[in-house]
Amino acid sequence: MTPLLGAGLSILLLCGLLVFRIPMVVAIMAVVFFGNFMSGAWMMTLPQTMMSGIGRFVLIALPLFVLAGGLMNAGGISGRIFEFARALVGAFRGGLAHVNVVTSMFFGGMIGSSTADLAGTGSIVIPEMKKNGYPADFSAALTASSAGIGPMIPPSSPMILYSAMTGVSLGALFLAGLIPGLLLGLSQMMIVAWLAKRRGWKAYADFSLDEVWRTGRRAILSFGMPLIIVGGLVIGVFTPSEAGAFAVVYALVLAMFVHRVLDLRGLYRVLANAVQLSGELLIIVGLSFALGSALTNARVPEFLVEFIDMVTVVDSMYLRLLALLILAILAGMILDPLIPVLMPIILPTLIAYDVDLVHFGVLMVIAVVIGQVTPPMAIALIIVGKIANVDQIRVMRANTPFFLGIVCFLLIAIAVPGLATWLPALVRN
Repeated sequence: MTPLLGAGLSILLLCGLLVFRIPMVVAIMAVVFFGNFMSGAWMMTLPQTMMSGIGRFVLIALPLFVLAGGLMNAGGISGRIFEFARALVGAFRGGLAHVNVVTSMFFGGMIGSSTADLAGTGSIVIPEMKKNGYPADFSAALTASSAGIGPMIPPSSPMILYSAMTGVSLGALFLAGLIPGLLLGLSQMMIVAWLAKRRGWKAYADFSLDEVWRTGRRAILSFGMPLIIVGGLVIGVFTPSEAGAFAVVYALVLAMFVHRVLDLRGLYRVLANAVQLSGELLIIVGLSFALGSALTNARVPEFLVEFIDMVTVVDSMYLRLLALLILAILAGMILDPLIPVLMPIILPTLIAYDVDLVHFGVLMVIAVVIGQVTPPMAIALIIVGKIANVDQIRVMRANTPFFLGIVCFLLIAIAVPGLATWLPALVRN
């Protein structure tokens, strides 16, 4: 059996296991062992490759930011953010839907994870939208799509994983996602405004500067964490791991001693969940490095370059990036998390094409967001469907305008790399 054929069988095996709902860790582990066995590789190289993967310094920040996000999620900030967003945009036509998007922009920027955003805001916003006459499927669909803003605005777990996979500066990635994240939120608010005009949705609350001031004061400490973290990374006060440690201390003080909504029992649950999630992610990262190494030895990246050159009839970097991102979106339909599994495979291809890795990092996060609302996995649709008590198919149909909107946004982000690269270049200079 040729190495390339063995690699193809490994990829098919991985897809098959995930389609049958085998846990990601188990599926990748099985594929790695299968690939090593079929290629006749020396099995002692497997733990060495895994340890070299998870031994990257930036990955120390991952469990710290996961823990900080859990503390902020349990620290009662979602209600405060919701009140502030209501005061800001509740007076617009379809105001509660706008509040949904703005809440996700604020909350997701602190937690840095779309699934955490869904857990934190979905249980508040979706019941409130249903109570105010919005269809349950639309409420769920909007929440799933707006939660996708979270991974774009720093701090962001997908950005940390991408930095570990590629060696790109985490501070540069955080800055690169800021403008696209804000523009993505604005585009979703434009879609909401169009739907509100067609369906006659009313404002949710009257605008009042006093209310903006009151709710802003209640929420102001919650905004401190992302501002201080990003600022510290940019000016060089923090390394990524130090920023993560600061985020944990800040979130802990806020949740337990300022807001006083987190007790010792709740803290234990947050710690246990953070350990479980971080352990799973780091195991997946290590196995993904081993899988990527095996596929690289099987010349998969060279085959991928040749295949993309064959299907892109015009010599265009835009079309090459589009082809790679279509591959990422297709993989994201069944892979969760996507970045640690796919990046070791396509990184040599990106280097061969001399792609700006900061720009591509933002594009990859958008691909992750699209994958989370695209069947068969569609983890975001599953979560909001359960919260709204509505069938996933109905949620998927209601999500069509937002899905098309984010696909169009991806095409624009490919064509205009400055959306991602301008701010990091400005700060660097």
